[in-house]
Amino acid sequence: MQKRIKIAPSILAVDFCNLGAEIKMVEALGVDFLHLDIMDGHFVPNITYGMPIVRDIRKITKLPLEAHLMIENPLKFIDEFIKSGCSMITLHIETITPLDFKKTAVNLKKQGILVGISLNPPTPLIKIIPVLCLCDYVLIMTVNPGFGGQKFIDGCLEKIKDLRKIYKGNIVVDGGIDDKTAPMAVDAGANILASGSYIFRSKDPKAAIEVLRRTI
Repeated sequence: MQKRIKIAPSILAVDFCNLGAEIKMVEALGVDFLHLDIMDGHFVPNITYGMPIVRDIRKITKLPLEAHLMIENPLKFIDEFIKSGCSMITLHIETITPLDFKKTAVNLKKQGILVGISLNPPTPLIKIIPVLCLCDYVLIMTVNPGFGGQKFIDGCLEKIKDLRKIYKGNIVVDGGIDDKTAPMAVDAGANILASGSYIFRSKDPKAAIEVLRRTI
C-alpha cells in the first residue's frame, strides 16, 4: 500500500495583496494544512509576520495552521500563536533546551496541540534524539532558514534517511521542495512536504500540488 503524501503550502510565498484568495485556492485544492513561517530577524536574517496576520488567516480558512517558530524566544510567544488559531507548533532545537521542550510538549498536548521539533541543516540529528518520543512530527530544514525560494541542500537527504531509521512518526521537509526534490525527500523517508514558491508562484498551482501529492 502506498503511503499518502501530505502537502503544506508555505504562506511565505503568497502574494500578500491576494492573501485570502490564494489561501482559499489551496484549500479548495485539498492541501492538508498551512505552514506559517514566523521569523524575528534574530534567529534568522529576515522578518515575516506575527499574530495579527495569523488571526486574519484563521478567519478565512478551516485548514489547520502550523506556526513554524523561527524566533529566539519561542516560549514567550507560543500561547499567543495558539490563541491566534494555530493548532500545530514547531520549535527549533537551536532555540530551546531538550528539558524545556519536553515540558512545553506535555503542556501543549494536554491542550490538543500538535508539537514538532525542527533542526537546521548544520545541526546534527543527535540534538533532537532526547525529545523524539514527544514529537508529533519532525521538521527537517532542507535550506538554511530565512528566505523562500532557496535551492534544496542535497546533503540533508542523509539526515532524513538516518531519522527515518529511528523515528516512525511524521517527517516534514521544508525548503526548496519542488517536482525534482520532492521525490528524493520522500524516497529518503519524508511524508509531509512544505512547499511555497513551487505552489504559489506556479502558473498552475493545481498541477503543482498534484505533482507533489503523487510523489512516491
